[in-house]
Amino acid sequence: MEGVTLKRENGDIVCDSCVVADSPVSRMKGLLGRSELRPGEGLLLRPASSIHTCFMRFPIDAVFLDRDWRVVGISDDVQPWRAASRRGAKAVLELPAGASSLHGLEVGDLLLV
Repeated sequence: MEGVTLKRENGDIVCDSCVVADSPVSRMKGLLGRSELRPGEGLLLRPASSIHTCFMRFPIDAVFLDRDWRVVGISDDVQPWRAASRRGAKAVLELPAGASSLHGLEVGDLLLV
C-alpha cells in the first residue's frame, strides 16, 4: 500500500498521509486493528462503492468518489458496526470523524493527488 496526499482543487490538503488500499487483501483489512485515525490520515479504498465499520473501534467519515475523483456523497460520523454506500462511487476515502466538515468537503468537489 502506498501513501499519497489528497487536495481539493483550491490546494487545501484533505489528507496528507493517505494510504491507498487497491488490492483485495488491503481493502479487506482496511482499518481493522487500528485504534484511531489521526488528523491528516486516511485510507483510500479503490475500487469500492460501499464500506462497513464492523469490528472497528472508532467512527469515521466516508467520502465517496466517482472515477474522476469527484465527491458524489459523504457519510459523516459513521459509527462502529454500521455501513454506508453511494450509487456511482468508484472509490471511498475514509477520514477521521469530523474531517470532511473540517475541510469543507461537499458533493461536487474534485480531489487531486
